Amino acid sequence: MFDRRAGIALAFCAGAINVLAFAPFGWWPLQILSLTFLFWQLQRTASVRRSALLGWMYGFGWMLFGTSWIYISLHDYGDLPAWMTIIAVSGLALFLGCLFAAMGAIAARLRQRWHSSEIVFLLVLLPALFLLAEWTRSWIFTGFPWLSAGYAHNVGPLAGFAPLIGVYGIGLLSAIIAGVLVLLPQRRVLALLPALLFIGGAVLQQVSWTTPHGNPITVRLLQANVPQEMKFDPARVPDTLQLYHAMITAAPADLIVTPETAVPVFLGQLPPDYLPLLADFGHATHSELLLGAPLADSPTHYTNSVVGLGGQTYRYDKHHLVPFGEFIPFGFRWFIDMMQMPLGDFSRGAALQLPLAVKDQQVLPNICYEDLFGEEIADQLAGAAAGTTMLLNVSNIAWFGNSIALPQHLQISQMRALETGRPMLRATNTGMTAVIDQKGHVQSQLKPLTNGVLSASVQGYAGNTPYIVLGNRPVLASSLLMLLASYVLRRKKLATREPLPPKTR
Repeated sequence: MFDRRAGIALAFCAGAINVLAFAPFGWWPLQILSLTFLFWQLQRTASVRRSALLGWMYGFGWMLFGTSWIYISLHDYGDLPAWMTIIAVSGLALFLGCLFAAMGAIAARLRQRWHSSEIVFLLVLLPALFLLAEWTRSWIFTGFPWLSAGYAHNVGPLAGFAPLIGVYGIGLLSAIIAGVLVLLPQRRVLALLPALLFIGGAVLQQVSWTTPHGNPITVRLLQANVPQEMKFDPARVPDTLQLYHAMITAAPADLIVTPETAVPVFLGQLPPDYLPLLADFGHATHSELLLGAPLADSPTHYTNSVVGLGGQTYRYDKHHLVPFGEFIPFGFRWFIDMMQMPLGDFSRGAALQLPLAVKDQQVLPNICYEDLFGEEIADQLAGAAAGTTMLLNVSNIAWFGNSIALPQHLQISQMRALETGRPMLRATNTGMTAVIDQKGHVQSQLKPLTNGVLSASVQGYAGNTPYIVLGNRPVLASSLLMLLASYVLRRKKLATREPLPPKTR
């Protein structure tokens, strides 16, 4: 009994330790080692119930400690009571953990029915189900793929696979390596597989999937560091507007970008001369300005957007909205009413939108949470925004204070650059404002929680990576083929048994 309880507790601890593999810590081998411990535990038990509990506790520890910063937005800025905030954060982690509980339960059940060998169970069945659990997390109830396993490897050798198979494919590879480590004491020859994957990833990092396009452009990315508790205070709005006006007009650049909702009021509520003065500056200096602001198309339809001022008219509306922060899920109005969060029910923008032309470059924005969804960005680059040469993320995650959410979000943007072979610009309110090159390396960034402007010259890149063309389809197909292989191997095992003697009357 003690051993069983200790195993459950250790699974929770392994999930929690997994968080250290991600930014800002970056100890990426821990992601594989923590998963190795979970697979080892699952391999030791034949119980479906215990396997589900092990997976659930691992996922719970992972999500609870990895997203604990949600407490800051709900309690510190949303004024939700502490007890309710703890329940909400824990409830989210428990729900996300259910996906890994399903992984454990299904793996144990199929292992029993198919009589899977240890090799098939650890190298084929479990990794395939782990991938499907991670992928399901990216879309169920609009998706919450924060801290997907592959993100831990953006600075490791497996990063070379990102342009081919994306963040979920890297997660699948890490799961296969975890299975190998469980088997290694009995089958040392399997050590060749992780070695080949690490060497292959390192070689792939030297491959250039995209090529430079046109001439570099100059950019200025603004980080005003407006405290979240003051951002939507009507008494402070004039100060915020003056601050951004001064930062924008301090110097020209080919592209000047403010963070998400830098203007915290609808454009119709601005002083009459505010936007014309900024537009005049853009025209006079040949600067394209992108201003983050909420837009109201009607009393019931408003969007979280960026608008262009200067040489051309431009608008991008956020498509993938954040539950509770930007739209109210059915049946949860009571929960929103307990908090003090402004602008809680936006309308969605179109799934495919055009980039902004800036001299030789085509810049495709995404807003905050949207850059968690690599497949959606890939769909844009393969479709209406096929000419895009650089990506731009505008964010305001001051909602999460000085927490690990800031470097984690930067890490997510690095993965998008790796997947698409394009540079990513980031303009944020409190951090991390940065320029990321097409290889996912941070070229320059501002210190978080400071007021400043990041100026840089950025080269755009054109061409398609395999991930842009195929998205997650190859990885999902691989997981299904792995499940099929597990079944086929079982059938082969039964077929090789000695035939039963014929029945006699």
